[in-house]
Amino acid sequence: MSPRVVIVGMPASGKSTVGREVAAALGIHFRDADDVIEARSGKLIREIFSDDGEEAFRAIEEDVVLESLGADDCVVSLGGGAVLSPTIRAALVGLPVVWLEVGVATATRRAGLNQLRPLLLGDVRARMETLLAERSRLYEEVATIRLVTDRVSTTELADQIVAGLKESAR
Repeated sequence: MSPRVVIVGMPASGKSTVGREVAAALGIHFRDADDVIEARSGKLIREIFSDDGEEAFRAIEEDVVLESLGADDCVVSLGGGAVLSPTIRAALVGLPVVWLEVGVATATRRAGLNQLRPLLLGDVRARMETLLAERSRLYEEVATIRLVTDRVSTTELADQIVAGLKESAR
């Protein structure tokens, strides 16, 4: 079996918030890959990056994501960089994947000076621009649905996803 929907996108695109709303609307579980990573490791993601490095984090992330993609009847939210893994991208083939696309200005405003996002330390806007340039084509590659999140409420996005899932189930 597999999840009903997987949500991908940049940091601060709303993946966790929208994912929780979709799961609640469908009456199913929600799995946030980043939350699972932190629970399993006993460390915050920023601590994993700091103590062990990005490569170690990505290895843990890949294991957690692949396990989460095997979970039945849930909504799965992936970390912003999960799509960097060819193994994860291959595992997403055939699954309903929603890309929550966010503009740099909106993502920068939402992320602000959030110290919990290790890849956004320093000049947040410049880092967002770099990450978006690196990842956009990968999000596009895996997405079966693409929703722009700028100026749209999380409830509206969740409603669009639920409606799309119901439509595709017919």
